[in-house]
Amino acid sequence: MGHMSISHIYRQFANAPDKVDITGAQMVLVMKLTGFCWNVYDGRLRQEDLADFQKERALLQLPSLMDFAGYVLFFPSLFAGPSFDYVDYRRWIETTMFEVPPGTDPKMAPRTRKQRKIPQSSTPATVKAVVGLIWIFLFLKFSAWYNTDLVIGNDYMRYGFLRRVWILEMLGFSTRMKYYGVWYLTEGACILTGLGYKGIDPKTGRVQWNRLENVNPWGIETAQNTRAYLENWNKNTNNWLRNYMYLRVTPKGKKPGFRASLATFATSAFWHGFYPGYYLSFVLAAFLQTVAKNFRRFVRPFFLTPDGQRPTEYKIYYDILSFLVTQAAFCFTTAPFVLLSLPSSLLVWSRVYFYTLIGTAASMAFFASPAKPWLIKQLNVRNKAAKADQQQEQQQQPLQQLRQPPTLSRESTFEDPIMGGGLPSDPSRELDSAVQEIKEEVDAMRKRGVSVSMPTGQDMKAAVEDKLGKKL
Repeated sequence: MGHMSISHIYRQFANAPDKVDITGAQMVLVMKLTGFCWNVYDGRLRQEDLADFQKERALLQLPSLMDFAGYVLFFPSLFAGPSFDYVDYRRWIETTMFEVPPGTDPKMAPRTRKQRKIPQSSTPATVKAVVGLIWIFLFLKFSAWYNTDLVIGNDYMRYGFLRRVWILEMLGFSTRMKYYGVWYLTEGACILTGLGYKGIDPKTGRVQWNRLENVNPWGIETAQNTRAYLENWNKNTNNWLRNYMYLRVTPKGKKPGFRASLATFATSAFWHGFYPGYYLSFVLAAFLQTVAKNFRRFVRPFFLTPDGQRPTEYKIYYDILSFLVTQAAFCFTTAPFVLLSLPSSLLVWSRVYFYTLIGTAASMAFFASPAKPWLIKQLNVRNKAAKADQQQEQQQQPLQQLRQPPTLSRESTFEDPIMGGGLPSDPSRELDSAVQEIKEEVDAMRKRGVSVSMPTGQDMKAAVEDKLGKKL
C-alpha cells in the first residue's frame, strides 16, 4: 500500500499521460495481497468464530512460493484486474473448480477436449472480447463529444440547467465506456484460461462464465438506487472492500452502519490515489448511500402492500422517480472522479448549483428530524389497519361459506377457513423479533460458558430466515 501510494503521488505530480503508468497493476496487487493476508489470518482462528465466507476462503497452510507467485502475477488480470482470492486460483490449478456435482445429468456436463478438464471457453471469451472492443470504439466517439474541456469551458454555461445536468450524465457515461471495454477484455482473457468458470446453471443447463464478472453496464445505467448502482460497478473491488474492510471494521454482533460505510469509501479513495476529486466523490457517495437506505426503509414501503410482497398501483411512479434521482445524483457525485483536481470539481459542481449536496443535506436533516418517527408511526398504523381488515374478512369467510351450497367437485378444498389463511405480516416487527430471539440465544450460550459471537452478514440472514421459516 505504501509503495503504491508513492507511485500515485509521483503520477499526480508528473502529470504525464504519455508515460507508462504502473499504478493500475499495483492497485490489483494490493487487493490480492490484502485479501491473501486476511485469508491467512482467518486460517489461524477457530472455525466457530468465522462466517461462512471466511471459512470458505481461510488458508490453513501457506502455499508454495511458486503457487503464490503464480497467483499474484496471474497475467490475464495483472494490469487491470479482475482481482480474486487465492482459494479460487488454487481450485483452478488443481482443476477441482471444474468437477461436476454428483447427480448431475451427464448431458448437462460441459464439453471438454480429449483429457482436458477445463470446458471449452473460446466462444464466451470471444464474445467478451468483441463486446469490449465495441465499448472502446464507442468511448472514442463519445469522448470527442463529452469531455472535461466541455464542462470546465465557458460554453458550458450557455446551456440551461437541465441541459448541463444531461451533459454531466453523458460525461460520466462516456468515461464509464472506457472501463466497460477494458474490463470486458480482461474478463474474456480470464474466461479463455478457464478461471471465469462458475459451474452449470441448474435452470438452463448452460455453463456459466461469470465468476470474475467485473461490471454489468445494463445494471448501472438502469439502476434505481445506490445499492444497485454500486453493486454492478467494479464488482470484484466492491467484494474486496466489503469482505476485507466494511465487515472487518464492524464490531462482532453489530450491524454495519454509517461509520463502516465512510471508512470503506475513504479506503477506496486512498486506494485510488490522492487526487482531491477521488475524496469528494467517495465521501459524498457514503452520504448518498445512507440517505438511500433511509428512503428505502421508511418511504418505499408506502408504495408496497402492507405485507411488503406486492407493489401498489403507484409503485411505478416511485420507480421512475428513484431512477431519475439516482442517475442525476451519481452523475454529480462522479464528476470529481473524472475531473480529479479540486478547482475543476468545485467549478463544475457550482455550475449545477450543488444540487446533490443540497439534496443530500436536506435528506439527512429530514431523517434526523421528527419526520422519521412520524413515518414509522404511519407505517405501523397502516400495517395495523391491514391486519384488522384481514381479520374481519376471515371472520366473515365462514358465514359466507355456510350460505353457499356445498359442492362435490374435484376443485373443492377442505381447509379450515380460519386456520388455512394467514394474517398479513409486519416485516419490520417480524425481523426485529427474529433478531431479538437470536440475540437472546447467543446471550444464553455465553452465560453457559460457550464462546460464540453474534452472527453478521449472510450468517445473520440465514439465521433470521430459519426463525421466520421463509426466504427474505
